[in-house]
Amino acid sequence: MTIQKDKKYLVALFSIVRYIATDKPSAAKIFTKELDKHILNLVQFPYKYRQSNYYEDDHYRDLTYKGYTVIYKITEHTIQILDIFKWVEK
Repeated sequence: MTIQKDKKYLVALFSIVRYIATDKPSAAKIFTKELDKHILNLVQFPYKYRQSNYYEDDHYRDLTYKGYTVIYKITEHTIQILDIFKWVEK
């Protein structure tokens, strides 16, 4: 199983990391590194996180990390990382 990161996710992540880096660049690096660990772990356990609150399909999941929600979709051969946002935004 492979992981594919959607452009919308990458743009949102870049914005979040840039915001964190304005206060503390090392915290931004740690945030990115730890989030990537959680995402890479999805290959082993794709259904680890709860069904998404934003979709009614069981294949959409919400990974929650430090107040941010990462929405991903599980397909037969891939895990598609769709979006990341702070829970208060949506």
